[in-house]
Amino acid sequence: MAIDWGRAVVEQLGFYWDFHLRPRLEGLTDEEYFWEPVPDCWSLRPRGDGRWRLEGSEEPSRSGPFTTIAWRMTHVTVGVFESRYRAFFGGEGPTQWAPGERLLEAGVLPGSAEEAVAQLEQSRRRWYEAVALLDADALAAPLGVKGGPFAETAMGELIIHLNREVMHHGGEICLLRDLYRDGYRAAP
Repeated sequence: MAIDWGRAVVEQLGFYWDFHLRPRLEGLTDEEYFWEPVPDCWSLRPRGDGRWRLEGSEEPSRSGPFTTIAWRMTHVTVGVFESRYRAFFGGEGPTQWAPGERLLEAGVLPGSAEEAVAQLEQSRRRWYEAVALLDADALAAPLGVKGGPFAETAMGELIIHLNREVMHHGGEICLLRDLYRDGYRAAP
């Protein structure tokens, strides 16, 4: 029996989204979205000009403190889906290796839970629809200059890595929702 690994990898994200993460985002409130379960969390913060800033985005190599649902959802929306979609399917041409940096600087980030879920859903859908069209040759092709230091990495490997990122941060988002729902508060 032949296995279509490209289809399987793409459907892995679809299944996770449809049956695990997306249902758990229903009813997300602004209070929960911005909730800081411990002091000094990184989050999404308003800037002086009314736009939003993702804390820690100026220090991408540093492992930061605990992060909020807002931070994690923005990371998945911008850093995982939107920046990779724009780099590989959106015609933006070669990018430096921090593909979401321009998006983060622009401050066009969600200031509410409702906006965040909508942006995440839209960016996930665009990425998913684009990768679903790739054939075996496209999945095996190296990323090239758009991949920065990962130029020799195959597109299929990038997709597997991004699936892992979504599942990792999605699990964290779900756990934070469970803690919030159950009234967890950090000890002083």
